[in-house]
Amino acid sequence: MTIKVLIVDDSAVVRQVLSEVFTKATGIDVMDVATDPIMAMDKMKQQWPDVIVLDIEMPRMDGITFLKQLMASRPTPVVICSSLTQKGTDISIQAMAAGAVEVIAKPQSGVKGFLEDSANMLIQAVRSAAAARMSKMRVMPSASSPTIAGPLEARPKLSADAILAPPTGSNMFATTERIIALGTSTGGTQALEVILTALPATCPGLAIVQHMPEKFTRSFAERLNSLSKIEVKEASNGDRIIPGRALIAPGGKHMMIKRSGAFYQVEVVDGPLVSRHKPSVDVLFRSAAKFAGKNALGIIMTGMGDDGAKGLKEMHDSGAKTIAQDEESCVVFGMPKEAIRLGAADEILALEQIAKAICR
Repeated sequence: MTIKVLIVDDSAVVRQVLSEVFTKATGIDVMDVATDPIMAMDKMKQQWPDVIVLDIEMPRMDGITFLKQLMASRPTPVVICSSLTQKGTDISIQAMAAGAVEVIAKPQSGVKGFLEDSANMLIQAVRSAAAARMSKMRVMPSASSPTIAGPLEARPKLSADAILAPPTGSNMFATTERIIALGTSTGGTQALEVILTALPATCPGLAIVQHMPEKFTRSFAERLNSLSKIEVKEASNGDRIIPGRALIAPGGKHMMIKRSGAFYQVEVVDGPLVSRHKPSVDVLFRSAAKFAGKNALGIIMTGMGDDGAKGLKEMHDSGAKTIAQDEESCVVFGMPKEAIRLGAADEILALEQIAKAICR
């Protein structure tokens, strides 16, 4: 199936480069281009796109206003591609709340070179958006974006071996300290809001990987913290995993769970992309399998690709309980599907059931 893309940007250079990038990609067709949302709406009367690539700062109507109108009338996958998202997270969060599936921060200078160098990332963003089921998106005043994308380089796909050796197979002895390892990607920020705002202050501690680049995870965590009964924070190296706290892996770094005496803490490290991501769910889950074993619960949720599937299987094999989000409630049923295929999931639950399972 060919993905029909509409590019909405007031820059002729951006329209040209994006058109060239997408035209060269298999299965993507540039349906049309528009210099602003008003022109885009006229073109959409003739043919409706599968994905819209949208700038924010444009004449006649800004991209956020257009996005809100679009989601209110006919929800359509939108990839925000704007330099405004680099100036701070406020604009990005507005795009998130309005229902953008992906947000790509382009530089204010050297845009042509950036877009050409980031062709693989742009193509992946469009394909991920096209796979999103908009009926499962939760566009709320407090909602956040499923994914904020950074440059995805063409390089070999590394496993968690690049960061951490596999578990030895010996089962970790049981302790009274229980922890949750949770991983998600596209659709995940909204799904995390549903789960974390439903958890009581006494819930087990959580270590979370949400695919996001650096500079965005702190604001994302602060937003969730303001909405939740539990403490939510961007993880720092050495932070304890304690009841009533959720630690979110910093964008651009891997996060691992480590044992410290009778307690658990996180280790934040740099390193190569694993499963083409940093932070990687596979790295988090492998560390949970190795250092927590049966004392952990592993949860894999909505997201494109397979990051976390092998790691969840390692958790399962180490004695941990494991959960995969079901297809019906996923925005993109990629990561959970792969985990289920590997036999990694003890339970397959709807999004609304996961908070109860954590407390249980």
